[in-house]
Amino acid sequence: MPRRVMTGTVVSDKGDKTVVVQVERTYLHPVLKKTVRRSKRYHAHDEANGYKVGEQVEISECPPKSKLKRWEVVGRVGA
Repeated sequence: MPRRVMTGTVVSDKGDKTVVVQVERTYLHPVLKKTVRRSKRYHAHDEANGYKVGEQVEISECPPKSKLKRWEVVGRVGA
């Protein structure tokens, strides 16, 4: 099964080798027929501590690295 890949914004880089990435998705509300935005935050592994707050990054699924980390940073988007 292929690994999921998502794009989001780094919102925290305070943890060692960890960044928190906020991924936003849009969908059509089933009753109101209005576009709704929802966001979710993922803890992602960043081995080199190379990503800073505000950067657009791509994250990919990986085997669990800790209690919260199930994702790893693949690279920057548009750089």
